[in-house]
Amino acid sequence: MSEPTRNYDATADVPANRFCKPGASDGTTVPAAASTDFIFGVSTGIDVSAGEPCDVQHDGRADLKLGGNVTRGQLLTSDSEGRGVPAAPAAGVNARHGALALESGVENDIIPVLLGMGEVQGAA
Repeated sequence: MSEPTRNYDATADVPANRFCKPGASDGTTVPAAASTDFIFGVSTGIDVSAGEPCDVQHDGRADLKLGGNVTRGQLLTSDSEGRGVPAAPAAGVNARHGALALESGVENDIIPVLLGMGEVQGAA
């Protein structure tokens, strides 16, 4: 059985309710910072400083802070601060997504999302 939430060592400050990606070594995490990052979950509702343990949720429903306007049903990727924004790939560049919005919201809202990692292909 998989673990929906796993503990990692934060190698940078990880704010609460942000998309996370793997750190430079196994067992570490940092905030996601781009739509092309390998998003692998969402940090829980506690701000974590570098060097501290950080819980990352990988499965199910999570709460995510938004970086812009989002409509329920949109696939979400990361902005430069790990906040959720609509996954909109550019021409020739794929956007990775980490969740599906379960509610609509605006910048800095925290909304429920359904975690699901994947990639949206950019136009040729």
